[in-house]
Parts: sequence; structure tokens; C-alpha cells
Amino acid sequence: MRGLSGAFLSFFKTSRGCHCLRSYGVLTGQQYTSSDSKQYDGRLYPSHIPTSSVQKAVLALGSGVAALKNPYRHDMVAVLGETTGQQALIKLRDRMRNDPEGYTILIERPRIRLSTLDLTRMSALPDGTFGREYLRFLKENKVTPDTRADVKFVDDEELAYVMQRYREVHDLLHTLLSMPTNMLGEVVVKLFEAAQTGLPMCVLGAMLGPLHLSVSRLQLLVRSLGPWALRNGSRARCVLSIFYERRWEQNLDELRHELNIEPPPVDLIPSSKNSFSNS
Repeated sequence: MRGLSGAFLSFFKTSRGCHCLRSYGVLTGQQYTSSDSKQYDGRLYPSHIPTSSVQKAVLALGSGVAALKNPYRHDMVAVLGETTGQQALIKLRDRMRNDPEGYTILIERPRIRLSTLDLTRMSALPDGTFGREYLRFLKENKVTPDTRADVKFVDDEELAYVMQRYREVHDLLHTLLSMPTNMLGEVVVKLFEAAQTGLPMCVLGAMLGPLHLSVSRLQLLVRSLGPWALRNGSRARCVLSIFYERRWEQNLDELRHELNIEPPPVDLIPSSKNSFSNS
């Protein structure tokens, strides 16, 4: 990581505080303890960088400015989300705890990475299944789940996992909402996420993202896709409470219906084999 993010991380790696006496591996679900020969350094999970409220404020401001200048600075967007999302993460965690499937996710801590995906099996699934269409999305957009950075600045190991899960589910939402990875598609997904999660980062992205759209795409967003994304985001089942890894074989339309997600009013991916049954 270079530039502003690199400077932030270099500084805060030398300014860790001690927040508790025990720490756990947020990414693996296994206990994380420091070596007996080393003094405990305040980390709650392996990638954790403890920061004070003032340090978080500085990180939030700097990353927010950088993300505003370049919305594709995913490293800065990630820092902004981690330093401003405490209350929203608590609410999301509670929603997951109150959902049987979400609770299982919190216990088992699955990760969505290339190393955890059976690409051969997913590519052999029929068209229209969730796993096959997700794999198609990754290939057509030349993206990979491995680009999602590990959480660093969330000072609670369970909330850190919730943020990690949100981050890794993002591309799955593109598949569920049938949205491309261009700026318009990203803004639509951010509007959905803002209504779903209440994360300040998503709200900010939904507000500022349209500034980078052309007039025609802005009109499409305001008149059609924006209201649709907000309506479905607010009424859909919590998207973090779905154990997607156990649903690759499920029909995509059926999964959307289960989550209470309507077909988009406009097809932004006309060449994709992935289509809604009633579009």
C-alpha cells in the first residue's frame, strides 16, 4: 500500500495501545495469542492496528478526502469504513445474531477467497444458478475476491469479522442485483448497501458517487435505479445473514425472491446470460 494509506499504516503501526488481555483470530475463528517471549502489543486479531479516537478521526478525514478524489481507491474506502462504522457494525452484528443462518456465520467465520471456492464445481453448475452466475461475474469483470483487504482498525474482533464479511459479500451483491462494476453499477450497489447496513462509508459513497456520472447516467440513477436500490435495500433480508457458500447450487431468481429483492428496472448487462425471469 502506497501514498496516503502507506503513511497512515506506517505511523499507526508504531502507536498501538493495549485494549484487552485476550485476543482472538477474527479471520479464522481460532484463538490468537502472542508468543510467550513477546509482550502483548494490544492487537485483538492478527491484522489489527489499535488506534485512539483521535487517530481514527485523522484516518477517517484523510481516507475520506482520498476516496472523494478517486472512488476507485479501495484501500482508502476500506479505511474510511473501518474508522466510521462502529455503531452500524454493532447493529449488523445484532441482526446476524438474531437470524439462525446469520448466527451460524458468526460462529463458523467463513471466508470468501479463491482458496475457499471450488471453481471447478462452480463452473460446472447450470446457467442460472447462483454459483455459476457469480463465477461468470468474476470472469467478465476481471475481479477476484482476493483483492478484499483484511480489516485493521476495528477494535472488536467480532465486529471486525462483520466488516470483513460485508467486504467479501460486495461482489455477491453485484451478482444478486445484476449490476456491473462501472461507476453507475457501483453507485447503485452503494445505495442498496447504505439502506441495508447504515454504514457511513456506504452513505457517503452513495451521495458522492453520482458526482462522477455523466448527465444521462445521473438521470437514469435519479429516475429509476436509485429509488429501486434504496427501496430494495431497506426491505430485503439482511444480506450478511446468508451463508452463500452453501447456496451456490440455488437458482439465482429463487434466491432473489427469498431475499425480497425485485428485478432491476433497467438491464445494465444486456450481454450477460444472467437475467431475471421477468425482465
